[in-house]
Amino acid sequence: MTGNARPDRRNFLKSASLTALAATGGTLATSVVAADKVPTLPHEFCTFTKAIQHMSYDEVSKVIADIGFDGVESAVRPGGHVEPERVTEDLPKMVESLKKQDLKLTVMTSAINEVSKEQHTESVLKTAADLGVERFRMGYYKYDLKKPIKPQLDEFRPKLKDLVAMCTELGIKPVYQNHSGKNYLGGPIWDLAGLLEEFDPDHVGCAFDVGHATVEGAKAWPLNFARIRSHIDTVYLKEPNWLDGKIQFGALGTGMVDKGFYKALKTSNFTGPISVHVEYLGHKDPKIMPAVIKAMAENFATAKQFLSEA
Repeated sequence: MTGNARPDRRNFLKSASLTALAATGGTLATSVVAADKVPTLPHEFCTFTKAIQHMSYDEVSKVIADIGFDGVESAVRPGGHVEPERVTEDLPKMVESLKKQDLKLTVMTSAINEVSKEQHTESVLKTAADLGVERFRMGYYKYDLKKPIKPQLDEFRPKLKDLVAMCTELGIKPVYQNHSGKNYLGGPIWDLAGLLEEFDPDHVGCAFDVGHATVEGAKAWPLNFARIRSHIDTVYLKEPNWLDGKIQFGALGTGMVDKGFYKALKTSNFTGPISVHVEYLGHKDPKIMPAVIKAMAENFATAKQFLSEA
Protein backbone atom coordinates (compact mmCIF):
# COMPACT_ATOMS: atom_id res chain seq x y z
CA MET A 1 0.00 0.00 0.00
CA THR A 2 1.44 3.37 -0.96
CA GLY A 3 0.31 6.86 -0.10
CA ASN A 4 -2.15 6.83 -2.97
CA ALA A 5 -4.88 4.35 -2.05
CA ARG A 6 -6.34 2.34 -4.91
CA PRO A 7 -9.26 4.20 -6.58
CA ASP A 8 -11.80 1.50 -5.71
CA ARG A 9 -10.99 1.88 -2.02
CA ARG A 10 -10.18 5.57 -1.77
CA ASN A 11 -13.71 6.78 -1.18
CA PHE A 12 -14.37 4.09 1.41
CA LEU A 13 -11.16 4.83 3.30
CA LYS A 14 -11.79 8.56 3.24
CA SER A 15 -15.28 7.96 4.54
CA ALA A 16 -13.95 5.57 7.18
CA SER A 17 -11.44 8.11 8.46
CA LEU A 18 -14.09 10.80 8.72
CA THR A 19 -16.47 8.34 10.32
CA ALA A 20 -13.76 7.44 12.80
CA LEU A 21 -13.51 11.00 14.03
CA ALA A 22 -17.26 11.50 14.02
CA ALA A 23 -17.95 8.19 15.75
CA THR A 24 -15.69 9.04 18.66
CA GLY A 25 -17.53 12.33 19.07
CA GLY A 26 -17.07 13.87 22.48
CA THR A 27 -15.04 10.90 23.69
CA LEU A 28 -12.11 11.69 21.41
CA ALA A 29 -12.29 15.39 22.15
CA THR A 30 -12.51 14.75 25.89
CA SER A 31 -9.51 12.39 25.77
CA VAL A 32 -7.36 14.97 24.01
CA VAL A 33 -8.40 17.74 26.37
CA ALA A 34 -7.67 15.52 29.35
CA ALA A 35 -4.20 14.80 27.98
CA ASP A 36 -3.53 18.49 27.44
CA LYS A 37 -4.42 19.37 31.05
CA VAL A 38 -1.49 17.47 32.52
CA PRO A 39 1.86 19.27 33.08
CA THR A 40 4.19 19.59 30.10
CA LEU A 41 6.29 16.45 29.76
CA PRO A 42 9.80 16.33 28.25
CA HIS A 43 8.94 13.74 25.64
CA GLU A 44 8.09 13.58 21.97
CA PHE A 45 4.98 11.40 21.78
CA CYS A 46 4.15 9.28 18.76
CA THR A 47 2.00 6.27 17.99
CA PHE A 48 2.50 3.24 15.78
CA THR A 49 0.31 3.63 12.70
CA LYS A 50 0.24 -0.02 11.61
CA ALA A 51 -3.46 -0.32 12.42
CA ILE A 52 -4.43 2.67 10.26
CA GLN A 53 -2.06 2.29 7.33
CA HIS A 54 -5.10 1.52 5.18
CA MET A 55 -5.43 5.31 5.03
CA SER A 56 -3.41 7.61 2.77
CA TYR A 57 -0.49 9.56 4.19
CA ASP A 58 -2.55 12.76 4.34
CA GLU A 59 -5.40 11.03 6.16
CA VAL A 60 -3.09 9.41 8.71
CA SER A 61 -1.31 12.71 9.35
CA LYS A 62 -4.58 14.57 9.89
CA VAL A 63 -5.89 11.97 12.35
CA ILE A 64 -2.64 11.84 14.34
CA ALA A 65 -2.42 15.64 14.51
CA ASP A 66 -6.04 15.91 15.64
CA ILE A 67 -5.33 13.53 18.53
CA GLY A 68 -2.36 15.65 19.58
CA PHE A 69 0.69 13.47 18.99
CA ASP A 70 4.02 15.02 17.97
CA GLY A 71 4.74 12.40 15.35
CA VAL A 72 4.26 8.85 14.16
CA GLU A 73 6.00 5.51 14.17
CA SER A 74 5.36 4.13 10.69
CA ALA A 75 6.55 1.05 8.83
CA VAL A 76 8.92 1.06 5.88
CA ARG A 77 9.14 -2.67 5.40
CA PRO A 78 7.45 -5.41 3.37
CA GLY A 79 3.73 -4.96 3.90
CA GLY A 80 4.25 -1.59 5.57
CA HIS A 81 2.90 1.83 4.69
CA VAL A 82 5.96 2.22 2.46
CA GLU A 83 7.41 -0.75 0.64
CA PRO A 84 11.24 -0.79 0.68
CA GLU A 85 11.37 -1.05 -3.13
CA ARG A 86 9.46 2.24 -3.36
CA VAL A 87 11.21 4.13 -0.60
CA THR A 88 12.68 6.85 -2.79
CA GLU A 89 9.27 7.56 -4.33
CA ASP A 90 6.94 7.15 -1.36
CA LEU A 91 8.83 8.04 1.82
CA PRO A 92 9.22 11.70 0.77
CA LYS A 93 5.45 11.81 0.25
CA MET A 94 4.82 10.48 3.74
CA VAL A 95 7.25 12.92 5.35
CA GLU A 96 5.75 15.83 3.42
CA SER A 97 2.25 14.86 4.56
CA LEU A 98 3.47 14.79 8.15
CA LYS A 99 5.15 18.19 7.82
CA LYS A 100 1.87 19.73 6.65
CA GLN A 101 0.48 18.85 10.09
CA ASP A 102 3.66 19.83 12.00
CA LEU A 103 4.42 16.16 12.66
CA LYS A 104 7.59 14.07 12.42
CA LEU A 105 8.39 10.53 11.42
CA THR A 106 9.70 9.96 14.93
CA VAL A 107 10.50 6.27 14.47
CA MET A 108 10.73 4.47 11.14
CA THR A 109 9.95 0.80 11.68
CA SER A 110 11.96 -1.45 9.38
CA ALA A 111 12.93 -5.05 8.76
CA ILE A 112 16.61 -4.08 8.54
CA ASN A 113 19.11 -5.89 10.75
CA GLU A 114 22.13 -6.02 8.44
CA VAL A 115 23.72 -4.32 5.48
CA SER A 116 22.41 -6.18 2.44
CA LYS A 117 20.83 -5.72 -0.97
CA GLU A 118 17.99 -8.05 0.04
CA GLN A 119 16.93 -5.66 2.82
CA HIS A 120 17.48 -2.54 0.66
CA THR A 121 19.53 -1.29 3.59
CA GLU A 122 21.41 1.57 1.96
CA SER A 123 18.53 2.99 -0.11
CA VAL A 124 16.04 2.88 2.78
CA LEU A 125 18.38 4.38 5.37
CA LYS A 126 19.93 7.00 3.10
CA THR A 127 16.50 8.16 1.94
CA ALA A 128 15.26 8.36 5.52
CA ALA A 129 18.36 10.16 6.78
CA ASP A 130 18.21 12.68 3.94
CA LEU A 131 14.60 13.41 4.92
CA GLY A 132 15.61 14.14 8.51
CA VAL A 133 14.46 10.87 10.11
CA GLU A 134 16.55 10.44 13.25
CA ARG A 135 16.00 6.79 14.17
CA PHE A 136 14.64 3.50 12.89
CA ARG A 137 13.51 0.35 14.62
CA MET A 138 15.58 -2.61 13.51
CA GLY A 139 14.41 -6.02 12.41
CA TYR A 140 14.97 -8.76 14.97
CA TYR A 141 17.78 -11.24 15.36
CA LYS A 142 16.45 -14.70 16.20
CA TYR A 143 18.16 -17.67 17.75
CA ASP A 144 18.17 -21.15 16.29
CA LEU A 145 17.12 -23.21 19.31
CA LYS A 146 18.70 -26.32 17.82
CA LYS A 147 22.14 -24.74 18.23
CA PRO A 148 24.08 -23.48 21.26
CA ILE A 149 22.86 -19.97 22.11
CA LYS A 150 26.02 -18.11 23.13
CA PRO A 151 27.99 -18.67 19.88
CA GLN A 152 25.08 -17.17 17.94
CA LEU A 153 25.76 -13.82 19.55
CA ASP A 154 29.09 -13.89 17.72
CA GLU A 155 27.12 -14.27 14.48
CA PHE A 156 24.87 -11.29 15.27
CA ARG A 157 27.72 -9.04 16.41
CA PRO A 158 29.43 -8.36 13.03
CA LYS A 159 26.06 -7.73 11.36
CA LEU A 160 25.22 -5.12 13.95
CA LYS A 161 28.72 -3.63 13.76
CA ASP A 162 28.49 -3.13 9.99
CA LEU A 163 24.98 -1.69 10.30
CA VAL A 164 25.98 0.76 13.04
CA ALA A 165 28.96 1.88 10.98
CA MET A 166 26.76 2.64 7.97
CA CYS A 167 24.16 4.40 10.09
CA THR A 168 26.75 6.54 11.85
CA GLU A 169 28.03 7.67 8.46
CA LEU A 170 24.52 8.38 7.16
CA GLY A 171 23.36 10.13 10.33
CA ILE A 172 20.52 7.86 11.42
CA LYS A 173 20.32 5.76 14.60
CA PRO A 174 19.24 2.11 14.77
CA VAL A 175 17.19 1.10 17.81
CA TYR A 176 16.41 -2.50 18.74
CA GLN A 177 13.13 -3.40 20.44
CA ASN A 178 13.12 -6.03 23.18
CA HIS A 179 10.39 -8.49 22.21
CA SER A 180 8.98 -11.45 24.10
CA GLY A 181 9.22 -14.90 22.55
CA LYS A 182 11.15 -18.12 22.75
CA ASN A 183 13.79 -17.23 20.15
CA TYR A 184 14.18 -13.43 20.14
CA LEU A 185 17.48 -11.76 20.88
CA GLY A 186 16.43 -9.21 23.48
CA GLY A 187 13.66 -11.29 24.98
CA PRO A 188 15.60 -11.76 28.23
CA ILE A 189 17.12 -8.22 27.90
CA TRP A 190 20.55 -9.18 29.23
CA ASP A 191 21.76 -10.61 25.93
CA LEU A 192 20.74 -7.40 24.13
CA ALA A 193 22.28 -5.20 26.83
CA GLY A 194 25.56 -7.08 26.55
CA LEU A 195 25.59 -6.66 22.80
CA LEU A 196 24.68 -2.96 22.83
CA GLU A 197 27.22 -2.02 25.48
CA GLU A 198 29.95 -2.64 22.93
CA PHE A 199 28.70 0.45 21.07
CA ASP A 200 28.35 4.14 21.83
CA PRO A 201 24.73 4.78 22.93
CA ASP A 202 24.70 7.78 20.59
CA HIS A 203 25.13 5.37 17.68
CA VAL A 204 22.74 2.54 18.55
CA GLY A 205 20.05 2.17 21.16
CA CYS A 206 17.18 0.17 22.59
CA ALA A 207 13.48 0.76 22.06
CA PHE A 208 12.51 -0.39 25.54
CA ASP A 209 9.12 -2.10 25.37
CA VAL A 210 7.71 -2.26 28.88
CA GLY A 211 4.91 -4.58 27.75
CA HIS A 212 7.25 -7.22 26.37
CA ALA A 213 9.66 -6.68 29.28
CA THR A 214 6.76 -7.44 31.62
CA VAL A 215 5.86 -10.60 29.73
CA GLU A 216 9.42 -11.92 29.94
CA GLY A 217 10.59 -10.36 33.19
CA ALA A 218 7.42 -10.04 35.33
CA LYS A 219 8.57 -8.58 38.63
CA ALA A 220 12.17 -8.38 37.40
CA TRP A 221 11.40 -5.53 34.99
CA PRO A 222 13.19 -2.95 37.24
CA LEU A 223 16.38 -5.00 37.05
CA ASN A 224 16.12 -5.33 33.29
CA PHE A 225 15.29 -1.64 32.89
CA ALA A 226 18.33 -0.67 34.95
CA ARG A 227 20.58 -3.08 33.04
CA ILE A 228 19.85 -1.52 29.66
CA ARG A 229 19.04 2.05 30.75
CA SER A 230 22.25 3.54 29.33
CA HIS A 231 21.18 2.57 25.80
CA ILE A 232 17.43 3.28 25.99
CA ASP A 233 16.64 5.70 23.18
CA THR A 234 12.87 5.26 22.86
CA VAL A 235 10.16 3.79 25.08
CA TYR A 236 7.24 1.71 23.85
CA LEU A 237 4.05 1.62 25.90
CA LYS A 238 1.72 -1.36 25.62
CA GLU A 239 -0.23 -3.40 28.13
CA PRO A 240 -0.13 -7.23 28.28
CA ASN A 241 -2.30 -9.61 30.26
CA TRP A 242 -2.68 -13.36 30.56
CA LEU A 243 -5.92 -14.85 29.27
CA ASP A 244 -6.44 -18.62 29.19
CA GLY A 245 -2.71 -19.21 29.23
CA LYS A 246 -2.01 -16.79 26.38
CA ILE A 247 -0.75 -13.23 26.29
CA GLN A 248 -3.28 -10.65 25.16
CA PHE A 249 -2.65 -6.93 24.82
CA GLY A 250 -5.15 -4.24 25.78
CA ALA A 251 -5.58 -0.63 26.85
CA LEU A 252 -2.96 1.01 29.04
CA GLY A 253 -3.71 0.58 32.72
CA THR A 254 -5.79 -2.57 32.30
CA GLY A 255 -3.08 -5.22 32.43
CA MET A 256 0.11 -6.37 34.11
CA VAL A 257 2.43 -3.40 33.67
CA ASP A 258 3.55 -2.13 37.06
CA LYS A 259 2.55 1.54 37.43
CA GLY A 260 5.90 1.96 39.15
CA PHE A 261 7.43 1.87 35.69
CA TYR A 262 6.27 5.41 35.03
CA LYS A 263 7.99 6.65 38.18
CA ALA A 264 11.14 4.73 37.27
CA LEU A 265 11.07 6.33 33.83
CA LYS A 266 10.74 9.81 35.30
CA THR A 267 13.38 9.38 38.02
CA SER A 268 15.82 7.94 35.45
CA ASN A 269 15.71 11.32 33.68
CA PHE A 270 14.66 9.73 30.42
CA THR A 271 13.61 12.46 27.98
CA GLY A 272 13.46 10.56 24.69
CA PRO A 273 10.51 9.70 22.47
CA ILE A 274 7.60 7.63 23.75
CA SER A 275 5.58 5.55 21.30
CA VAL A 276 2.08 4.48 22.29
CA HIS A 277 1.23 1.15 20.65
CA VAL A 278 -2.44 0.40 20.00
CA GLU A 279 -2.46 -2.84 18.02
CA TYR A 280 -4.69 -4.93 20.26
CA LEU A 281 -7.82 -4.24 18.21
CA GLY A 282 -6.24 -5.63 15.05
CA HIS A 283 -4.92 -3.98 11.90
CA LYS A 284 -6.14 -5.87 8.85
CA ASP A 285 -9.74 -4.67 8.63
CA PRO A 286 -10.31 -1.02 7.57
CA LYS A 287 -13.73 -1.14 9.22
CA ILE A 288 -12.17 -1.10 12.70
CA MET A 289 -10.39 2.21 12.14
CA PRO A 290 -12.95 4.28 14.10
CA ALA A 291 -12.37 2.09 17.16
CA VAL A 292 -8.59 2.18 16.66
CA ILE A 293 -8.48 5.97 16.42
CA LYS A 294 -10.62 6.29 19.52
CA ALA A 295 -8.29 3.89 21.36
CA MET A 296 -5.24 5.89 20.24
CA ALA A 297 -6.66 9.03 21.81
CA GLU A 298 -7.67 7.28 25.02
CA ASN A 299 -4.34 5.48 25.44
CA PHE A 300 -2.44 8.72 24.76
CA ALA A 301 -4.42 10.47 27.49
CA THR A 302 -3.76 7.57 29.89
CA ALA A 303 -0.03 7.60 29.16
CA LYS A 304 0.27 11.30 29.89
CA GLN A 305 -1.80 10.93 33.03
CA PHE A 306 0.38 8.10 34.38
CA LEU A 307 3.55 10.05 33.65
CA SER A 308 2.28 13.26 35.20
CA GLU A 309 1.18 11.46 38.36
CA ALA A 310 4.41 9.44 38.74
